[in-house]
Amino acid sequence: MRKVFQAELHQIGEGLIEISALVEEAVSKASAAFAAADLQAAQEVIAADARIDFLQNDLDERAIDVLALQGPVASDLRMIVGSLRMSASLERMGDLARHIAQLTRLRFPNTVIPAQLRETFAELARQDIIIAAKVSELLESRNLELVADISTAKIEINKLHKSVFATMASPEWAETPATTVDVTLASRYFERFGDHGVSVARKVSYLVTGEWQPEDFLAG
Repeated sequence: MRKVFQAELHQIGEGLIEISALVEEAVSKASAAFAAADLQAAQEVIAADARIDFLQNDLDERAIDVLALQGPVASDLRMIVGSLRMSASLERMGDLARHIAQLTRLRFPNTVIPAQLRETFAELARQDIIIAAKVSELLESRNLELVADISTAKIEINKLHKSVFATMASPEWAETPATTVDVTLASRYFERFGDHGVSVARKVSYLVTGEWQPEDFLAG
């Protein structure tokens, strides 16, 4: 019976890794499509999000079945409850990658971001991709040294996000209301993606150490 239980826990862990890999692919492809106004790539990201949703629902159902049938305690219970919460964060990261792709599709054949902010958004995307890759590695290895890398990337994202709003608030900003809204939404999508990556990292840290970190543990 214990072997079956451990196998079920292993499957849940593998499910998280699979979802995270798809999220990593989604944000990488969405960011490239966003920068290049690539409609086909954007469409692929939008369509692929259904797979992430399906896997999250499947993982959550399996985790709930284990809770109901196995009555786990202590660290096993933390693992299952943490997995439910991590799957929700990963699913939301997939949604945010989809939102970036949807903005790309909405403004095609034009790019979403005006020239003066393209380098800023390229760096936002780069930091999100770093977070996605580190989250995938963290879920597989449970190496908490990766948490520092996620923290560093999120601190940089916060600075970039603030700089976007500083640019839009400056007297030199002369873009249309539609562009201003697009830039606001896009910056928020990239910033929130990082937030959810931090959320996953905090939960992995808790599973490994048994200690819950404060909300600002990685936020900078």
